[in-house]
Amino acid sequence: MDEEISGPLVSIVMGSKSDLPLMQASMDILSILKVPYEMDIVSAHRTPKKMYSYAQEVESRGVRVVIAGAGGAAHLPGMIAAMTILPVVGVPIPSTKFEGLDSLLSIVQMPAGVPVATVAIGNAENAGLLAAQILATSHPRFAAAIRAHREKLESKVEASSLANKTVYLP
Repeated sequence: MDEEISGPLVSIVMGSKSDLPLMQASMDILSILKVPYEMDIVSAHRTPKKMYSYAQEVESRGVRVVIAGAGGAAHLPGMIAAMTILPVVGVPIPSTKFEGLDSLLSIVQMPAGVPVATVAIGNAENAGLLAAQILATSHPRFAAAIRAHREKLESKVEASSLANKTVYLP
């Protein structure tokens, strides 16, 4: 049975406005799948009071999944995960000379008991898809939208294969 939706189900946060172009991919895929979301700039280091109050109240607002993009030390996803039982999907942002490897290692190395699901460096689209898949367990309409999206991806690859298939026989 599909639950009633009265507000954003996914909350997308990032540490800086400079992360927005990369994180836009999460918003784009959630829009395609018609999943209600919100977005805000919340820095674990520069706005710790805002981050704390955000994490304390996110569940009570009806949000069901958090996507948190972070670069460098990348504490935002882990700090939010430490303060809520909601699933948190971390997106490592390639913002330093380490090209996101530092962010990836920071997010994926959470201590036992405080998990953060982590996607590939810079792959905000997959974060949006994972959030939608989590929601699909209680919202059949999102499951149907994900299936339709995958069918489009399959058709696109099949068309590319037909247009580009090559056989070389010397």
